[in-house]
Amino acid sequence: MSNNETPPIPPTSPEAEAARRQTEQANEAAAPPLLDDAIQKLAELEARHAEVSDAYLRAKAEAENTRRRADEEVARARKFAVEGFAESLLPVKDSLEAAIAIPDAKPEQVLEGVHATLRQLAAALERNRVVEINPGAGAKFDPHQHQAISVVPTPQEPNTVVAVLQKGYLIADRVLRPALVTVSAP
Repeated sequence: MSNNETPPIPPTSPEAEAARRQTEQANEAAAPPLLDDAIQKLAELEARHAEVSDAYLRAKAEAENTRRRADEEVARARKFAVEGFAESLLPVKDSLEAAIAIPDAKPEQVLEGVHATLRQLAAALERNRVVEINPGAGAKFDPHQHQAISVVPTPQEPNTVVAVLQKGYLIADRVLRPALVTVSAP
């Protein structure tokens, strides 16, 4: 080593650390403003990402809660769907039990009670939107509401109802039981 050369500074010395800090500061001072903008933009994007992630998790939890509540409501609706219908039939049952409780009733009294009970039953069915399908003679045959039991030759127009053998019923515009009818032959 010659006299003009300075001895190398060991990397662990305080002078080496100070020189390193000076170099870093010089590099930072010389850094273009674009780097500062990029760092700031990155921080903003990370904050926005955290907000969006939080909002997503909350929305996901809310959707799951809504689905769970809807499932519970559907289960309750299924469980108690006939509650209103059963409640409207209880007076009919009471009337039938009252009729049975009178052993020495006269036929006129029984017939009057049967008519009253039939009116109660008809009112209960009507309250629950159960409607009779009872086409009159000459009505057009409707395969959606009628079931043809037989086809008979008549002077009536073809495919019309000749007689109703058993009434049908609709519940909320859906056929519960089709009317059993005899239809005129084509």
